[in-house]
Amino acid sequence: RRPPRSTLSSSSAASDVYKRQTEVGLGNRLNHFPSQLSGGEQQRVAIARALAIKPLIILADEPTGNLDQKTGSKIIELLFKLNTKNKSSLVIVTHSTDLANKCQRQVKLENGKTNEIKR
Repeated sequence: RRPPRSTLSSSSAASDVYKRQTEVGLGNRLNHFPSQLSGGEQQRVAIARALAIKPLIILADEPTGNLDQKTGSKIIELLFKLNTKNKSSLVIVTHSTDLANKCQRQVKLENGKTNEIKR
C-alpha cells in the first residue's frame, strides 16, 4: 500500500506530474498557462494531474469527450494501464459502446435505474 498523499515528497510529486503530462502528450507545454491551451489540452492536463497522485479510485466522466480519436485512444490506453499498474478502481461514464466494451463490467442507466449488462 502506498503512503498517504501528505507524505509524498514534492520532488516525487513534481516528477509524477511531469511523467503524466508527457504520457498525455503535453510534456512540451508544461510552462503554458491554461488560457494558452486548447480545450482538449486542458482536459489532458486535468487527467494527468488527477493520475499523478496515483488515486485508488479513478472516476472518468466522458474522459475523451473533447479529444480527437487518436489522442482519445492514447488516454484510454493510459487509464487502463495505470488502473492495472496501480491496482486502482476505474469507473468510466461514457456514451461510447466501443469504450464500454473494453471494460470488465458494464452498468447501464435507464429511466433512473441501473442494469448490469451481461456478456
